[in-house]
Amino acid sequence: MATPPVDRTDDSTLAPLPAGDAPVRPVVRGVVAGPEHIVACHDCDLIVSLPPLADRALARCPRCQFVIHRGAHHTIERTVALTIAALVLFTAANAFPLLTMKAQGNETVATIVSGSRILWDQGNRGLAGLVLLTTFVAPLLHSTLLLYVLVPLGFGKKAPAAADVFRWIGHVRVWSMAEVFVLGVLVSLVKLADMADIVPGIALWALGLLIPVLTASLATLDPDEVWSRLDRSGEL
Repeated sequence: MATPPVDRTDDSTLAPLPAGDAPVRPVVRGVVAGPEHIVACHDCDLIVSLPPLADRALARCPRCQFVIHRGAHHTIERTVALTIAALVLFTAANAFPLLTMKAQGNETVATIVSGSRILWDQGNRGLAGLVLLTTFVAPLLHSTLLLYVLVPLGFGKKAPAAADVFRWIGHVRVWSMAEVFVLGVLVSLVKLADMADIVPGIALWALGLLIPVLTASLATLDPDEVWSRLDRSGEL
């Protein structure tokens, strides 16, 4: 049985799909004209009929109140812009020194990959590879794969094997730990401040800006919109 209609300005409750009946569309605000599609609640697996939502509107499951979908337009374009900005900052973070340490007349310049190189020279090759993977390879691969999928979608096209690549992006993201690296650098700066003169480099400021930009790109990305466009393009 369908739930009673809900009238909210920015929060919509979805109507469940009755067994053997047509999808029921709730009468709510924040709904725009267009075809509905059937989705399953990510929390309780209830099958519901999802209407197109206006920007900033929310669609909640009528059974568990889980937010199934957020109405947002141009999310792919916003994510592309933020990801390009992240790549520019990532390039700057690797092209310039991270910091310069001066102690007893000696000067040491540190970069993002220098830590991996030092660990490799010391014989800790497994640890060196892990540091390189989490601080350089995974963040770069995540951003480039994301652009590979999203840029063609922004022009109404699809890249070859885009669906498979988009599935792998989530696995790559798990290994991207630029945020942890920045925290480690800040802790090191505090501990070394009394023993040497620390001069922050351009790369450190670029990393500081990179973290909120990466966070914003992940928050803006709407996977449902990506899958919907891939579905319409016949990729799935």
